[in-house]
Amino acid sequence: MKVVILAGGYGTRLSEETIVKPKPMVEIGGKPILWHIMNIFWAYGLNEFIIALGYKGEVIKEYFLHYYNFQSDLTVFLENGEISVSKKNHKNWIVHLIDTGINTMTGGRLKKLRNMLNGETFMMTYGDGVADVNIKQLIEFHKSHGKIATVTAVRPAARFGGMMFDGNRVVDFKEKPQTEEGWVNGGFFVFESEIFSYLNNDDTVLEGDPLENLARKGQLMAYKHENFWQCMDTIRDKHLLENYWGSGKAKWKIWNDD
Repeated sequence: MKVVILAGGYGTRLSEETIVKPKPMVEIGGKPILWHIMNIFWAYGLNEFIIALGYKGEVIKEYFLHYYNFQSDLTVFLENGEISVSKKNHKNWIVHLIDTGINTMTGGRLKKLRNMLNGETFMMTYGDGVADVNIKQLIEFHKSHGKIATVTAVRPAARFGGMMFDGNRVVDFKEKPQTEEGWVNGGFFVFESEIFSYLNNDDTVLEGDPLENLARKGQLMAYKHENFWQCMDTIRDKHLLENYWGSGKAKWKIWNDD
């Protein structure tokens, strides 16, 4: 099963970083968040990725063009310029880097990839969110209901701590608990090829009419994920993810190191 990753947005709320790079290339623990996302899928045996490029897509292209050499040991013979590569234990990823337009919306980007997906069931997510979602169970859930689309529904952590009172006495205090109401779109979709009949043009916002129409027709199911999920919308989010990674508490790291 192929995995589509939308990586073309401007990332304006993370402008401190995205002025020079696209948001999926913002680093967590010295690696782009895109690399973290791809590893989540790879941990479940999915190794073919279609990256939908837009804003500063050349930065992502350059990263993968040089990835093999940068992850290898090199010997350079300065006399003649020859380079000897000592192969390491590389991941068996296949990465398609597809330009989908600078100003194309999410549904428009996906529509431009139709011919690459050959009528197959496929997965899709955004290039700025990580989770410890069980991809195997998610796919099995999708296959079990027979609908066109499955979205992973998440309940993000509250921005502030929560308190419960008995009069003025605090009886419970939680530091940034998971919200108890309101599920949101956490990405990590599974789609059948029929999704493309809901996508019109470059201006189509996937999260607008397409998903709304699927829901009205009973063709959108939710896989409820109650464990870790975190997007990277702001510099605060980046620092939060960095702290998780640096402290060894990165719950999305479900893969083994090389």
